[in-house]
Amino acid sequence: MERKMLFRDARDYQILFLSLFLFLGLSSRDWTVRIDLMLVVISSCLLTQVLLSFLVNSATDKIEIYSPINSPQNLLFQRFNWMDFPWRSALITGLGLCLLLRANNYQTMALAGCLAIASKFLFRFRGKHFFNPANFGIIAALIFTPDAWVSPGQWGTDWWYLLLFLGAGGIVLKKVGRWDTSAAFLLAYVALEIIRNAWLGWSWDVLLHQLTSGSLLLFALFMLTDPRSIPNATASRLIWAVTVAVLTFILQHFFYLTTAIFWALFILSPLTLLLDYLWSAPRFTWQKPSLKYHLTTGI
Repeated sequence: MERKMLFRDARDYQILFLSLFLFLGLSSRDWTVRIDLMLVVISSCLLTQVLLSFLVNSATDKIEIYSPINSPQNLLFQRFNWMDFPWRSALITGLGLCLLLRANNYQTMALAGCLAIASKFLFRFRGKHFFNPANFGIIAALIFTPDAWVSPGQWGTDWWYLLLFLGAGGIVLKKVGRWDTSAAFLLAYVALEIIRNAWLGWSWDVLLHQLTSGSLLLFALFMLTDPRSIPNATASRLIWAVTVAVLTFILQHFFYLTTAIFWALFILSPLTLLLDYLWSAPRFTWQKPSLKYHLTTGI
């Protein structure tokens, strides 16, 4: 039997880097973040993933033909096989919410975590979910609760954060092969900001301050590039990323939304379905997924 090893799956790198970012934010940025609220949102993500996966697989089991390999004991073992169960994706979503979402109540964080994971099961087309789970949880919390907020400036503009995010993001994007999405978004967004900066006659310091935002880089490198929810083909990803950049620029500078990047991604996520229809390409799969689970849920 082939030995299972860490860091053969790109999500292992994401978990490592997001955990590192969270530790750095708590230790060096003086975040006023409650540990108990972070535990609530991570637990909500994991428990929701367990519950909905169980329900989906239970519904699938009812139509399976009985055989020794599909005996109730084996099906139960497969359902709770920790190595095959997609706990990585749920944990990544929870860490992303810890990094970006802020609230004062347990209910708000629990709601964000539950709806983030539920979106993967509820909003699907031909087995593919098209909303980024963490982004969906953030928007849901902003809409349905009075005490949720996002702090885009929480990372400051220190240059070493820029290098850290670029280095960590580069490793993950190399693993999943989605660097083109981040590059297209950042190039389009930077170009628009340069034009605006020149039009207003501002100094380059203003532009540099805007473009070295840690939250912007986290979004572009880790959230925008989720390979399971973005368009499959390279051409469609480039179009989609540029469109997200343009809408982000409009929402930020014409509607004065400080959370413009998250709203732009949320609004344009359904566009993935049209782009996948226009440009057909194989769907992304993670390293060695569980065949039964992947075929039944697509997650």
